[in-house]
Amino acid sequence: MSNQLPMSEIKAIYQAADESMLPDFISRFIADDRKSVQALVEKADKRLFALEQEKERIYQMSCFEREYEECQYICGIDEAGRGPLAGPVVAAAVILPKDCDILYLNDSKKLSAKKRDELFDIIKEKAVAYGIGYATPERIDEINILQATYEAMREAVNKLSVKPDILLNDAVTIPEVSIRQVPIIKGDAKSVSIAAASILAKVTRDRLMLDYDTLMPQYGFASNKGYGSAMHIKALEEYGASPIHRRSFITHFKVKE
Repeated sequence: MSNQLPMSEIKAIYQAADESMLPDFISRFIADDRKSVQALVEKADKRLFALEQEKERIYQMSCFEREYEECQYICGIDEAGRGPLAGPVVAAAVILPKDCDILYLNDSKKLSAKKRDELFDIIKEKAVAYGIGYATPERIDEINILQATYEAMREAVNKLSVKPDILLNDAVTIPEVSIRQVPIIKGDAKSVSIAAASILAKVTRDRLMLDYDTLMPQYGFASNKGYGSAMHIKALEEYGASPIHRRSFITHFKVKE
């Protein structure tokens, strides 16, 4: 009987239970009338309810994928780093499997760094194909940020191991691409494919900025990721621009020569 188990053991069973094990945990201990056990059963029930809500949210976020389900390979496209003063812009292209079961996909900015890192590995493992494209600060200065973003997106698509039948893009239509495109406003919060691309792009870029921080710690890239925080702007005034700063983005700051 469940009430023959000490509370410490039941608690350990609960803590070790992943989401698929929750129904068994509930059915096993629901008859145990100890308040402490019932509290765990209630927690398990809440987790199960939250899981069902998340599955429904992901189903709703797959509406565009269902709309174009006649396409064999549906590719999501997004970028990270259009606004910072320093570092590259990074784009990602992701083709998820038709039966994709990845939960918690969302606009990368709405996720914690820990959750993004977890999903980064899951997406790469489960994706049919993915590609990452880059545009350097020099290239951004040369052709402007929008055109550099398009270049990075084309590179990401060209790195895919299979050719997509359709591109679901976050808000933009990429020039010089012959594949059918569907621009979706706020697509990273409306399409699982674009959300997956958003996560790959952001995590890739954030990790690059962490690497730059070890080389140039005075700019605080580990925390600001190249964006114009007060500390970052002060560092520009004190130390001047680094090799990864976008010169066209910092002309209105008092940058030390």
